[in-house]
Amino acid sequence: MNWTAKLIKHKGEDRIAVFFERDAELIARIKKLDGSLWSQTLKVWHLPDTYDYRKQFGIMSPEESVPSAEGIDGIAQFKRYMKSKRYSENTIKVYSEALKSFLVFYRTKPIREIDNDDVIRYNNDYILRKDLSASYQNQIVNAIKLFFLVIKDTKVDIERIHRPKRAKVLPNVLSKEEVKLILDAHSNIKHRMMLCMIYSCGLRCGELLALQPIHIDSKRNIVLLKNAKGKKDRIAPLSLKVLAMLRDYYTFYKPTTYLFEGHKPGKPYDARTLQQVLKLALEKTGITKPVTLHWLRHSYATHLLESGTDLRYIQELLGHNSSKTTEIYTHVSTKSIQQIKSPFDDL
Repeated sequence: MNWTAKLIKHKGEDRIAVFFERDAELIARIKKLDGSLWSQTLKVWHLPDTYDYRKQFGIMSPEESVPSAEGIDGIAQFKRYMKSKRYSENTIKVYSEALKSFLVFYRTKPIREIDNDDVIRYNNDYILRKDLSASYQNQIVNAIKLFFLVIKDTKVDIERIHRPKRAKVLPNVLSKEEVKLILDAHSNIKHRMMLCMIYSCGLRCGELLALQPIHIDSKRNIVLLKNAKGKKDRIAPLSLKVLAMLRDYYTFYKPTTYLFEGHKPGKPYDARTLQQVLKLALEKTGITKPVTLHWLRHSYATHLLESGTDLRYIQELLGHNSSKTTEIYTHVSTKSIQQIKSPFDDL
C-alpha cells in the first residue's frame, strides 16, 4: 500500500499520522478504520496510537513486541508466585502469556503508573479491536487481577476491574443412541476403553489421562480422581460393565504408571492423539456434528439428570464448585420438554 506513517502529537494526544498521495480508494479505506480523523491544520489523516495500528503501519520497533525490562521482571515474579501457590503448569502458562500481552501493550508505561482506565483501554483497543473472545478476555482479567494482587504499590483497584459479559451458551449434548455409536465404533480395546471411561464417569480429558491403576477401586466400584481441576480430589461411580472391560484391558496392556499410556511405558497417553481417536470414531459412525471429548462429559451429566439423579449429586460427580455451573444442564434436558403438548396438535 502506497502510504507511510509516523508518530505525532495532536492536541496533546499521541496519534499516528498516515501520509499518502491523494487517492479516492485510499481515503475510503482509511475512513473505515476506527478512530480515523482528518486534521485540517496538519493536512493529514491520523489514527489513535495503538499497538495494532503501530504493527499494521510498520512503525513498531522489534523491541516493542516484548515487554519492557520491568515487565519481564514482573512476569518472572508472577510465575514464581503462582508456582509457590501450586497453580497448574497450564494455568501458569496461560496467565503468563495473557499478562505478557497486556504488558507489551503498555511497555512504555511504568507498571506502578498503570491504572483501571488503562485496563479498559486495553480491552477496547486490543481485545475488542482484534475481535478476541470473551473467554480470552476473561483470562486476561484473571491474570491482571492476580498480577496486581502480587505487585504492590500500583494505581490499579482490583475490585473495579470488570469482567466481560458472558454469552449464555448451552452445553452440547448427544443422545444416548449417538453416544453408543461412538463408544462402539472402535475395535481397538484401548481406544474404546478411554472413550467409555470419559462418558461413564463424566471425566475431563486431563482427568482421564492422569488416572493410575491404583485409582480404580474395584471393591467399592469407584474411581478416585486425584488433583482434579481446582486441586480437588473427588470420586466417581464405576459402572460394573466398565469394570469388566477394564479388567480385560488391564490384562492385555498391563500399564505400568498410568492407566492409559502411549508408546512409551510410564508416560501418559497424548491428549491430541486422544482427540484423533474420537475423530476417527465419528468418521466410522457417520456423525457429522463437531463433537469434542467434553461433549461426552456434558452428555453424561444430562443423561443423569434425565434419569432422575438429583442436581446436587451431579454437582459432586462433576466436581463443580458452584451449583449454578451444574444448573445449566437443566436447560438442555429434554425429558420435561418432550412431555409438553404443542397447541398445534389440537388444531
